[in-house]
Amino acid sequence: MSLPLPAGDYRAYLFDCDGTVADSMPLHHVAWQQALAEWGCELPEDLFYAWGGRPVADIIVDLNERHGLAMPVAAVAERREDLYRELLPRLTAVPGVLDHINEAYRRVPFAVVSGSTRESVTASLTTLGLLDRFDVLVCAGDYANAKPHPEAFLRAADLLGVAPQDCLVFEDTDMGIQAATAAGMASVRVPHPRTR
Repeated sequence: MSLPLPAGDYRAYLFDCDGTVADSMPLHHVAWQQALAEWGCELPEDLFYAWGGRPVADIIVDLNERHGLAMPVAAVAERREDLYRELLPRLTAVPGVLDHINEAYRRVPFAVVSGSTRESVTASLTTLGLLDRFDVLVCAGDYANAKPHPEAFLRAADLLGVAPQDCLVFEDTDMGIQAATAAGMASVRVPHPRTR
């Protein structure tokens, strides 16, 4: 899969993790399905992808409201995370994104900007053998406002010491693209797994 980049002389690359560097969205959906089944709840695939980029806790709260349930948010989130970790041996990288990481490594600094926990991002990147490629990780808990707010991308740019307009963002969700645009950054849309 070739992933064309917008024209420009970029001084840093900022990557979302799940669905962008790590082809993890199908595995995350399996983990969600297994965790929610224990509470008699479902998260259909189309809704799962529509909600891509949202914080885990917000998804559980919304599912509780939709289904009239009282799932404990922290317990379900932890169970989903544990189930995802069990699936990590099946994880692969997104090919077109991996090509850009390999091509630009050591030429420009890289950051991961993710709505996932630092533990989840670290586990995914370690599984892929890519953790050492990233100079900065900005994960859930490192910022107050989740995507589509630009805060996380702006924090990554600041930590890298690169002006926002000199950063190129790789993202797979609408909310991520909106956050990059709001941060004044160019972006590359990573195709959905079913369209690659």
